[in-house]
Amino acid sequence: MSLLDIAKLPTAENSAIHLNAMDNVAVARVPLSEGQDLKVGEVALKVKNAVPAGHKVALQNIAQGEIIYRYGQVIGRAKVNIEQGQHMHVHNVGFEEQAFDYEFPAIEVPLPALPANMPTFMGYKREDGRAGTRNYVAVVAASNCAAHTAELIAHSFDGAKLPPGVDGVIAFPHGEGCGMSIGPDTQQLQRTLAGILAHPNVGAAIILGLGCEVNQIDHYLGANAPRSSRLMGMTLQNSGGTRGSVDAARKFIIEQMDQLAAEQRVELPGNLITVGLNCGGSDSFSGITANPALGYTSDLLAEIGAASVLAETTEIFGAEHLLVKRSRNRAVADRLLSFVTGYKRYLSQFEGSSFNDNPSPGNKEGGLTNIVEKSLGAVAKGGTSTLNEALDYAERIHGPGFCFMNTPGYDPASLTGLAAGGSNIIVFTTGRGSAIGFPTVPVIKVATNTNMYKRMRDNMDINAGRIADGEATVPGIGKEIYDMIMRVASGERTCAETLGHQEFVPWRIGPVM
Repeated sequence: MSLLDIAKLPTAENSAIHLNAMDNVAVARVPLSEGQDLKVGEVALKVKNAVPAGHKVALQNIAQGEIIYRYGQVIGRAKVNIEQGQHMHVHNVGFEEQAFDYEFPAIEVPLPALPANMPTFMGYKREDGRAGTRNYVAVVAASNCAAHTAELIAHSFDGAKLPPGVDGVIAFPHGEGCGMSIGPDTQQLQRTLAGILAHPNVGAAIILGLGCEVNQIDHYLGANAPRSSRLMGMTLQNSGGTRGSVDAARKFIIEQMDQLAAEQRVELPGNLITVGLNCGGSDSFSGITANPALGYTSDLLAEIGAASVLAETTEIFGAEHLLVKRSRNRAVADRLLSFVTGYKRYLSQFEGSSFNDNPSPGNKEGGLTNIVEKSLGAVAKGGTSTLNEALDYAERIHGPGFCFMNTPGYDPASLTGLAAGGSNIIVFTTGRGSAIGFPTVPVIKVATNTNMYKRMRDNMDINAGRIADGEATVPGIGKEIYDMIMRVASGERTCAETLGHQEFVPWRIGPVM
């Protein structure tokens, strides 16, 4: 049954959702009880055993070893014989890695022209051509050794009356920067911190080191450093220790305030918006409601030349063939696949690790059986537009249109990579419920189901669960997300901002030395 036809009160006809004609499973919209009558299209059946909301029910008898389909795609094989009406989950659905015959782009797809009627928002125009949606001072620790002092500097402005237009002084403490191997791990950290320092939502910044760590502050300084006139570098060892560093940093920040306050929001074209797309605490409704709705938003952004950036390499595994097919050219497709194979090598360093370790206990409780099923729902956030760019972790996002960034599925590290790449807004879908945010980038939360939305109302900005309730459509919620992006870009606060969430975790890929 179409989601458009679902009534609020459950009936035999609307209690399960059939997503694709090929699917031999349906998804319970509401909890199904043993013996309950169910009608899915032309198939009438009785539920054999209780099926929680979001979990799968067999629409036909499925023999051991037969393929199981959801979204019209393979999600696994039957471990045992499964009867029509039975609950299907980890106990009877097996995971197996598939070998894809990739459909590479035959020709290069040209980048689309900008629309004649470009929407606008009120943002901060930066000298590098990008746009800020916020105006912060960032105090970034070069290493764990300077993390506490960075926090002291930021907290010294707590309760202070800041000039209008200055959003705050924010610390970026973390546990990296020393005791790490010199090479790819250090380079990735430096790319991440450089992206935070020069972020368009940051009006002025400090890079603060201890002085003797692996990650030296000199990497971020010099005449060629991005926005060097707004950047101060200092170390505790050369600035009088903790108290001396706090005093010196405060002096610099206070000196910057008049210039920061002079920067006013101005009308800017919508194609300067860069939106990170992330999901966390996913459930089975993620791929039915919030993620397809965000995919619709992503397509709307692509139409105006704005960038939308899908992330989480571990959560495209098993669905990467769908993105390869949509790539702008062979080079983009090959780079995307290099991230998947590179992640496989990364996992191979840890005995017994697998992509299928990704679905968390909460994901499984929410009805997601394995990583392939999770990934097929996750890639829906990217809509249907051409994949124009494939980026490594924290690389500068150029756009326009739909892009992909290589990040882990671990939400704090993924959001950090998206932000460091230049996302000036992030949209985060969640089914189990997530309370994450980011220090200098507004994060819009989209709930996949109404029950969780009501439980965590203070954390959620939009309820996409109304799609499954039959009260809204995927395009309707997609447009609602798009409209909120435009308002947030112009200054409206998100729930995560109101609550003060400031999660920041660089992705460490090397050993502790």
